[in-house]
Amino acid sequence: MTPLLTARGLTTRYGERIGCEDVSFDLYPGEVLCVVGESGSGKSTLLNTVALRVRAASGSLQYTTSNGEALDLLTLSEPRRRLLIRTEWGFVEQNPRDGLRMAVSAGANIGEPLMAVGARHFGKIRATTTNWMRRVELDAERMDELPGSFSGGMQQRLQIARNLVTGPRLVLMDEPTAGLDVSVQARLLDLLRTLTAQLHLACVIVTHDIGVARLLAHRLMVMQGGRVVEAGLTDQVLDDPQHPYTQLLVSSVLPA
Repeated sequence: MTPLLTARGLTTRYGERIGCEDVSFDLYPGEVLCVVGESGSGKSTLLNTVALRVRAASGSLQYTTSNGEALDLLTLSEPRRRLLIRTEWGFVEQNPRDGLRMAVSAGANIGEPLMAVGARHFGKIRATTTNWMRRVELDAERMDELPGSFSGGMQQRLQIARNLVTGPRLVLMDEPTAGLDVSVQARLLDLLRTLTAQLHLACVIVTHDIGVARLLAHRLMVMQGGRVVEAGLTDQVLDDPQHPYTQLLVSSVLPA
């Protein structure tokens, strides 16, 4: 099987400071990869580099499109990058308010990406929006309400619907359960696990929470000081960690 996303020696710097260094991985269709580590480990820098929000200093990053074209992401033109983000990619922000348009209705938040890829029939857009609100366990009768009237967990589910409505193949998620209380977090994780399996989504999820990784990820990368110190199948890494940092992380010694 051809990887959907291939990174080799990916390095990003902020001046003299290294954000992430020499990171390599393959991500396959339908696979969930979690990147874990404490604050400052480089995991968010890696995610933003993959998302083309931060420019890599060196390395390579290749993506295989739905029609089999191999794209060199680090040399991609801006129009092509915008098209890719609109059609084949999604990005779920840690704070849902950063990923939603707070001044328009919940329904418009889900419907707008459909219009961006060419949908014009209002009835069909509204029907699809209704369906997606139900899929993410939101009351479709609240479609015309502003996102600010929803709880934090509901806003996160709304942001997820906004990202998934166009049928992306790759979704990048930055700490999607951070800031939510335990019961809301559990419901969101169950939803994410269901949707990634049903939609055969490839995902890169950044988290400091080992529980999130164990529940969602097929494979795991552990980062410390900008570098990957351990990687492998999730159960293998968490049940038999080899690197001292991973051992500390698994035993919950390290702070979030």
